[in-house]
Amino acid sequence: MTTTTLAVLVPLLPFLGAVAGLLLGRTAPGFVRPLAVLPTFAALVLAVLVAVRQGGGAAVTAHTELTPTGSIPIELALYIDGFAALVAILVGVVATCVQIYSTGYLRDDPRYPSYAALVSLFTSAMFLVVYSGDLIVLLVGWEVMGICSYFLVGHYWETPEARAASIKAFLVTKLGDVPFLIGLFALATDAGSFQITKVLGTVASGGLDHPTLIALLLLSGVAGKSAQFPLHTWLPDAMAGPTPVSALIHAATMVAAGVYFVARLLPVFQASAAAMVVLAVMAAVTMAGSGLAALAQDDIKRVLAYSTIGQLGYMTGALAVGDRGAAVFHLLSHGAFKALLFLAAGVIIHAAGTNSLAAMHRMGHLRDRVPDAFWTMTVALLALAAIPPFSGFFSKESVLGAAEHVATGHTEHAPGSAGWIVLVAGLITALLTAAYATRLWLLAFRGRGAEAPDHGKQPLTMTLVLWVLAVPSIAMGGLAYRVLPDWFDGRELNPTLLTTILGTGLALVGVLVTYGAWQRTGALAARVPLGAVAAHPEGDAGLVEAEAIASHKPAYGDVAYAPDPADPGRLLLGPLYRHAAVGFHLDTVYAALFVRPVRAGASLVQFLDREVVETYVRGAAELPRLLGAAVRRAQTGNVQTYVSALLAGTVVLAVAVLLVATGA
Repeated sequence: MTTTTLAVLVPLLPFLGAVAGLLLGRTAPGFVRPLAVLPTFAALVLAVLVAVRQGGGAAVTAHTELTPTGSIPIELALYIDGFAALVAILVGVVATCVQIYSTGYLRDDPRYPSYAALVSLFTSAMFLVVYSGDLIVLLVGWEVMGICSYFLVGHYWETPEARAASIKAFLVTKLGDVPFLIGLFALATDAGSFQITKVLGTVASGGLDHPTLIALLLLSGVAGKSAQFPLHTWLPDAMAGPTPVSALIHAATMVAAGVYFVARLLPVFQASAAAMVVLAVMAAVTMAGSGLAALAQDDIKRVLAYSTIGQLGYMTGALAVGDRGAAVFHLLSHGAFKALLFLAAGVIIHAAGTNSLAAMHRMGHLRDRVPDAFWTMTVALLALAAIPPFSGFFSKESVLGAAEHVATGHTEHAPGSAGWIVLVAGLITALLTAAYATRLWLLAFRGRGAEAPDHGKQPLTMTLVLWVLAVPSIAMGGLAYRVLPDWFDGRELNPTLLTTILGTGLALVGVLVTYGAWQRTGALAARVPLGAVAAHPEGDAGLVEAEAIASHKPAYGDVAYAPDPADPGRLLLGPLYRHAAVGFHLDTVYAALFVRPVRAGASLVQFLDREVVETYVRGAAELPRLLGAAVRRAQTGNVQTYVSALLAGTVVLAVAVLLVATGA
């Protein structure tokens, strides 16, 4: 079987699994779980075979015209280079782990068949984005992911939070997709083709007429999809969906698509120095702002959501300094440890029956009750904090090293100002990342409060997946920079001395300062009895999570907790804490700038429609009705009246004629 055939089957198998799962979900429920897991796993195996055959060498390309358009043709095209081959493996690994994990996490969920089918469709769409060699076909996968995220984030549609989060995610990403689509058309117009190879050839020959405009339009879509400032606000709210969905979106699909798109078309952005500086500023604001916000969140999943935003900022920062190898390297390592973090959080939710970090940091003995989650989450948090020798250290250092080279003038892939912006912001974010990772670990596993009720032993499918993902979280960094340089444009990924010392030193400072703040805060806040909040029965974690979201309080017995005033994040951030906790009021700004004016305009249109337009409509109907009533009153049925009226009319006409004649 040719490499091209294998590559076509990779996105096709999960798609067929999704279709079959939807069709058989009610009639043959016993087939739902195999149809969720096996096609995705088979796609992973084929993606590995494609990567082995590609081998980091020349790109595998193939294309056939899909339909004549009369101008620029749309083609079914493949373009598989080393980056695409590796990212496809990441997608397959994370999606397979999520599907296996979900069989236990949502085992009693009545909507599991549709959930599993949507996850498979989501996976298929990302595979399509990764392997596509035509921008229009890539756009199809891009938009299918958007609609899948809408349905999956709103899985618990009974809760207003889930409904609002799904709508917000859809609208904010569409806000970026509109200029993105215009940018694609402008790019294809300049290049004369939607094929990626021809577009890159046009860029290399200097054939782009409007590089800055095109790059900025495309960046709008990237900012929405990859949750970069200022279109990042949808991602923390998307935590209202099931935890395995969060793992999939954050690690391997939705948010990774924007970064991957820029990496694939990086020469287009490098054709404009202004666009590279804008990309650097966007990355810097995203990194620093998300780090501060993560340090003030009470919900464990929101902490991880802001963490994802910041790590994506590192990736876009690497792209802003012209190093797509460092960006994709961090994308791969981040995918492994971020999927592990979210799935371990799901185990905590299952064990504690709560979705709130504010509740967990008052709990005791959680470390002993979920040892698998404790150890694997510790590994993932060390990787997130970039502590050597975990994978996050190597990939983050590759980003900082690339920024240093540009800032000091050793390379000219991007403006020097972009290098300095990314380097400074990256070092600040290294400190913040270590701080909020340490805070999360301390509050989740070393809380000194009362023990929550035990909600049962975690299914084996959930704990097994954690250890599978722990392996790349530990080993991927060292393996990648030693074994896979050919897959990253031949660039060596070794950490540089200066950024290693600065980055690791700041990370250790963040750990130590946060630990000191935690000790200083002392005892945690007292429990607040609520009366009778019934404990959730032993069973499905997804239902526990849905009820916790719906009730706005932890679902663990007869007590609930207010936010902790002794939170070390409060001590570290000081007066910034309350602003960081609400994302620096960006949603409020958007409400003032966009939501309220739109609603006011809608109210004005409604008023004009009801009070003006409908008044004319009602008037047009009222006049004939009044005339009809007058005529109806004249129809008495009395012949004498009719004759009298006729005679009177005759007299009036005669007098009128006489007067006219006399006047003439």
